[in-house]
Amino acid sequence: MTSDDLIRAAVESDEAFMKEFARIIKEELRMTASEFSGKSGIPPSTIYKLLSGHREPNIKTLRQIVEVLRKIEGTEKADFIAVIAARPVLDYISEKKLKVGGKLLTIREYSATSMEDAIVAAIRAERDGAKALVCAPIVSTTVEKVLRIPVATIMPKDSLIAAIELAAKKMG
Repeated sequence: MTSDDLIRAAVESDEAFMKEFARIIKEELRMTASEFSGKSGIPPSTIYKLLSGHREPNIKTLRQIVEVLRKIEGTEKADFIAVIAARPVLDYISEKKLKVGGKLLTIREYSATSMEDAIVAAIRAERDGAKALVCAPIVSTTVEKVLRIPVATIMPKDSLIAAIELAAKKMG
């Protein structure tokens, strides 16, 4: 995935970023710097300076570049709340969209059958771009320690929707 490759390169070094950015534009996208500038809204002079190493990417420009790459790749991330539970619990979710406080939210399921599965699913959900997470009480205290997103706990029976609403409120 080109956007993830570019992020890795940017973290590695300015030189790695420059090389990866040039490779993505030329080989992956088969564009000129000017064409990428037109797609991204980033001035051509900035693109040329980044490609030649005469300018280091600032965080705002890097975000713009990654956003454009994700749109091109079709991997742009919509806001969603991740729900981690056993398949029988997930089967109770009848809708993949839920209106909470006037906002339509996407619900993404992550099935887990063990504590280990649930922890791995929580980390995967955050990496996938989840804005909040809903999970069982037995795993929530552990994942709260490793995630940077809000975590809401599923309580027995019919509280899954209440937990999703709580997660939505926590995410702002």
